[in-house]
Amino acid sequence: MVAIELAVVLLFIYLGARIGGIGIGLAGGAGVIALSLVLGVPTSQAYIPVDVILIIMSVITAIAAMQVAGGMDWLVQIAEDFLRKHPERITFYAPIVTFLMTLMAGTGHTAFSTLPVIAEVAKGQGVRPSRPLSIAVVASQIAITASPISAAVVAFAAMLAPMGVDYLTLLAVCIPTTFIACMVGAFVANFMGSELKDDPVYQERLAQGLIKLSTTQERNILPTAKTATYIFLGAIAFVVCYAAAISGSIGLIEDPALGRNEAIMTVMLAAAAAITLVTKIDASKIPSAATFRSGMTACVCVLGVAWLGSTFVNAHVDGIKELAGALLEDYPWMLAMVLFFASMLLYSQGATTVALMPAALAIGVAPLTAVASFAAVSALFVLPTYPTLLAAVEMDDTGSTRIGNYVFNHPFFIPGVTTIATAVALGFAFGGLLIG
Repeated sequence: MVAIELAVVLLFIYLGARIGGIGIGLAGGAGVIALSLVLGVPTSQAYIPVDVILIIMSVITAIAAMQVAGGMDWLVQIAEDFLRKHPERITFYAPIVTFLMTLMAGTGHTAFSTLPVIAEVAKGQGVRPSRPLSIAVVASQIAITASPISAAVVAFAAMLAPMGVDYLTLLAVCIPTTFIACMVGAFVANFMGSELKDDPVYQERLAQGLIKLSTTQERNILPTAKTATYIFLGAIAFVVCYAAAISGSIGLIEDPALGRNEAIMTVMLAAAAAITLVTKIDASKIPSAATFRSGMTACVCVLGVAWLGSTFVNAHVDGIKELAGALLEDYPWMLAMVLFFASMLLYSQGATTVALMPAALAIGVAPLTAVASFAAVSALFVLPTYPTLLAAVEMDDTGSTRIGNYVFNHPFFIPGVTTIATAVALGFAFGGLLIG
């Protein structure tokens, strides 16, 4: 029976992946029906990540308000100016830009705006665009596991809190390890592929006149952009400071009236209200912003896949613990492998975290192992179908960022695997200093 139930879980995950986008959440809900009503698996102990979903909604609302006020355009303009001033270091500076933007926004979709600039600057410098584009996409994905306001980090912090690892400790491990790992990945990417001038595909496209000349795009930055951005960044700073104040390690506020998760929700909603009132934007435009739509999609995905996964795991947690507990104790890096392959299918760091981390902690995985392996939920680059990856391919008219005939032979794979492997290794090293 267990094998049949597992097959049902995998079947609906596969169907969700085939549908694409929001489909993983829709299929997850259908899978819960199949497990409960058809196979009789109880759902009473299933983990439904309500707080995670509410936090995504709150954060995305604030980001969307900032976008409507022009804040995202201003941030992209700053990033573009930075990249154009240092074109010779584009392979290393591009991931810095996408990492920081994801760190601040809590979503990797911010990379969409900077990818065209990265491709143009690289091409103008004679650098193979696949090098900075590949690691920039990877950096935008792995930075989710370091963002103070991402759904994955907030959910994982809540799971770790009863085990003595607080929110600040998680960030103290994840931020430096993932950033350093991105720089290692950039170093590897810098040697990937032939030089642009020696690439036969580039030469062919150049001869056919398919290569566009580099142009600088003039953006219309709204006068409200800076104000909205400052309000949003101030809200993030407040959330982090408040979390520090109520944490057990600092403890400036004992028995707080407002918990950390509730603080994130209320502060982000308040930030959206402040942006709307101060900048006088049309509030009706917030739900139609691109970031708002992507955030609501993430909510459905997290709900469906977490409900499906936890329904199966919690029904067989003792058996799973007996089977996997000893293996993970002897080979803790195996957890990173499981998260890596799961995120390939689930296409969401948040969904992978809420689907698998509770099970890992329930079967006795050490907090250090869980924290160190956390970066592995970012393997969204492996299958060449993720939106930011496809956008990078589309925006490189030199043809250097191309997907091979064997699915996995694309320029994102080696830098991505290098980055995640480095982050996990550094996670064990850094985490060992901070986590008892």
